[in-house]
Amino acid sequence: MPRSLWFLVIGMAINVTGASFLWPLNTIYISGELGKSLTTAGLVLMANAGASVLGNLLGGVLFDKIGGYRSIMSGIVITLTSVGGLMIWHGWPHYVFFMILIGFGSGIVFPSMYAMAGSVWPEGGRKAFNAIYLATNIGVAAGAAVGGLVASLSFDYIFIANFAMYVVFFLIALLTYKKIEIQPNIQTSVLQERGSIKSKAAFTSLLILCAGYLLCWVGYVQWQSTIADYTQQINIPLEQYSFLWTVNGVLIVAGQPLIRPIVKRFEHNLKIQMAIGAVIFMVSFGVTAYAGSFQGFLAAMLILTIGEMLIWPAVPTIASRLAPKGREGFYQGVVNSTATGGRMIGPLLGGIMVDLYGMTPLFFLLIGLIFVSIFIIFIYDLPLKKEQEAAA
Repeated sequence: MPRSLWFLVIGMAINVTGASFLWPLNTIYISGELGKSLTTAGLVLMANAGASVLGNLLGGVLFDKIGGYRSIMSGIVITLTSVGGLMIWHGWPHYVFFMILIGFGSGIVFPSMYAMAGSVWPEGGRKAFNAIYLATNIGVAAGAAVGGLVASLSFDYIFIANFAMYVVFFLIALLTYKKIEIQPNIQTSVLQERGSIKSKAAFTSLLILCAGYLLCWVGYVQWQSTIADYTQQINIPLEQYSFLWTVNGVLIVAGQPLIRPIVKRFEHNLKIQMAIGAVIFMVSFGVTAYAGSFQGFLAAMLILTIGEMLIWPAVPTIASRLAPKGREGFYQGVVNSTATGGRMIGPLLGGIMVDLYGMTPLFFLLIGLIFVSIFIIFIYDLPLKKEQEAAA
């Protein structure tokens, strides 16, 4: 792996570590510290995710227009300024304003980091992106673990620690990223891709698949919103809740050798792999519904993580196979937007359900949504099959 990619990997790990001090605790802070309803917390997270979508789109454009270094620095400066403001003013409604800005700034950074990683090591193929993905999960594990301990002392320390990590990320980017050479012919942006979609059947299949993917994300994001608040209601310590995300990140990184035989077995039948992952999601929510202690939530998180490892990588892989030549970026953009859409809808839907009906009906709803996603997974390629039959 090139030295320049190592700088990107380290920077991404620090970036996500800083972000992970805060994002698992957002709903807990808005509900417990600021005294707002779960519906309100869902709206705040929805606004944060929406700003992140805009940041992602702008980040791709900036990467093409001004290069990776300047686009990343632009996002870091916006995020660092916002985190600094949040460190000083984290009451209501200042919290909402700064969370939207943080979503926007971090949204600019992520696509630029991925694009730069692919550009500095094009011959590495998926290895470059996998390195960034693993760095992200290392950051999740470290940030969630430390964040829970810090928040148990005082939420004020969380904002200070978050700011400190972004300062470190800023310095790494400032001192090293400018020296990274980018191959101009590799830079791309979803917004700048042109031309008609060559295969309407392939694109229709992608949209059907993404509908199922969206439902999975709506369920998954409850762990960051309604389930997070629920753990506090049943008196699970904050540091123990954060530790659940540490387990999630560590298992994703350390469990790669364990999951590889399963992935290898179904590499030519990703529908089965995704369906198995979705069933595992359903089991996880079933366990969570009856979890009354930390051990129960730990078991549910372990089960959820296994399902995540089967579903999340499969969707972009299918998108890559469906994409006509020259449209790979556009198809991946649709997948990324779907995941963000789930992060937008999930907290709001979950907050409304809990405020009106309680946690138990929410778990039944989530299991139902995942069941629908399984059905969608099995039928997503029907348009392709019809096209092939018509051509034959």
